[in-house]
Amino acid sequence: MDYQLPLPGVDLSNGYDHSGNTTELFGAGGYMEKRNNMYTSELFEGKRNIHMGVDIWMPANSPVYAMTDGEVWGVTHNSNELDYGPTVILKHQIYDNTIYVLYGHLSLKTLSFMKEGSTVNAGDIVGYLGAKNENGGWIPHLHLQISLIEPEKVDMPGVVSEDELLKSSKIYPDPRIFLGPIYL
Repeated sequence: MDYQLPLPGVDLSNGYDHSGNTTELFGAGGYMEKRNNMYTSELFEGKRNIHMGVDIWMPANSPVYAMTDGEVWGVTHNSNELDYGPTVILKHQIYDNTIYVLYGHLSLKTLSFMKEGSTVNAGDIVGYLGAKNENGGWIPHLHLQISLIEPEKVDMPGVVSEDELLKSSKIYPDPRIFLGPIYL
């Protein structure tokens, strides 16, 4: 697929129709984007709607690559409705800083080859985008999120409430500090 940066922005500020027949979008969006009427499962406690990562919509089975050298910190299947589905967190050392990068909404086949403790090099495939029936129920996309603190489990709060935003923004910085201007 040919594309150029920045990717077209996808505006989800008015929500998302989970029952729709749309299976693919192409674009990116969303750090600190307020997404009303979108996170409707009990998982989000009815009040979390500010997105703390970047989403990149591409077709299911598109490869996902490590952005720099690191190790696989954890791999799991977050299988709740509207959760991440298959998820990988990589641990990277950037100068004197350790960061953790969550790759969410992957395919089930990712779980067969990504193993905790394995080394990855920049550009290695760390997974493939999952189809809606395996990625938590979403249109195929990658949720990429950075954490400056070690997660307690293979998960991060992809959306937070307005009350949690200031604290969360200090823990989960904008992934565009590494990705560059992926969207406008």
